[in-house]
Amino acid sequence: MLGTQNRSLPRLVSKLQNALGDHLCVALDDPSVVEIMLNPDGRLFIERLGQGIAAAGEMSRSAAETVIGSVAHVLSSEIDDERPIVSGELPIGGHRFEGLLPPVVSGPSFTIRRRASRLIPLDDYVASRTMTISQADVIRSAVASKLNLLVAGGTGSGKTTLTNAILAEIVAHSPEDRLVILEDTAEIQCAAENAVSLHTSEPVDMSRLLKSTMRLRPDRIIVGEVRDGAALTMLKAWNTGHPGGVATIHSNSARSALQRLEQLTAEASHQPMQAVIGDAVDLVISIERTAKGRRIAEILHVIRFAGGQYQIEPCAEDARDAV
Repeated sequence: MLGTQNRSLPRLVSKLQNALGDHLCVALDDPSVVEIMLNPDGRLFIERLGQGIAAAGEMSRSAAETVIGSVAHVLSSEIDDERPIVSGELPIGGHRFEGLLPPVVSGPSFTIRRRASRLIPLDDYVASRTMTISQADVIRSAVASKLNLLVAGGTGSGKTTLTNAILAEIVAHSPEDRLVILEDTAEIQCAAENAVSLHTSEPVDMSRLLKSTMRLRPDRIIVGEVRDGAALTMLKAWNTGHPGGVATIHSNSARSALQRLEQLTAEASHQPMQAVIGDAVDLVISIERTAKGRRIAEILHVIRFAGGQYQIEPCAEDARDAV
């Protein structure tokens, strides 16, 4: 079966490329492209670094259906009226793909989040005024001290790109560490010699991967994005002999990231987990997307949870205040 799928893959990729068209294929090779979006009305939009979102023409309904169907085929997924959503990696470049068909949308729609092709080191964040020198120093010190880091931000804020920069610091400081990386789709870049990347699938969710991770002898546990009750398993892993981890979470501020963790852990436990969160999370780094570009809004040091609240203190100056 695998042999048959491997033989048909070039044909499916060619079919997908034809459906996407030259314009989108070129965009997928453009390192400035962040995301490609097709709306149900057939209108295309492309987001580029530093330029925002701009209209990029149109795509026919039949071409859009071919794109979504081809991706589903490669992923061995069924897509029809009863299962109108397909999620996974685009077979071209490994970019993140989300496709939808009626009845959940009025017409075929998809987004392609382009995988970053270039690692942006912390020094470049400082040079571009995305972060201050003192913020970069705080992150480097946290990496050296094996603190657990939570990278928080909204959609498209650059959480994964910043995580890649932090992992580069980990590899530079502790090249002997064994890293286990868990993701839904492959977006994290890691140059460590001793690293294992695990990906979720329909039958294997993040909680199951985290439980398996504990048997893989990790020095540091990296989670691409925490978005469900698996957060509790991750926090317990960080708390039991596996410090120095990194994870991202969808949140609009550092403080709300802690509240978001509370909501996620509540999916797995009826007991409040603030004390576990306060013990496991050492640093929350909040990154945001503004009209002038991305900025590290704040870095909070989480000391503990006591007296009914998190004991936290800000670290370094706000990148916006330093501009």
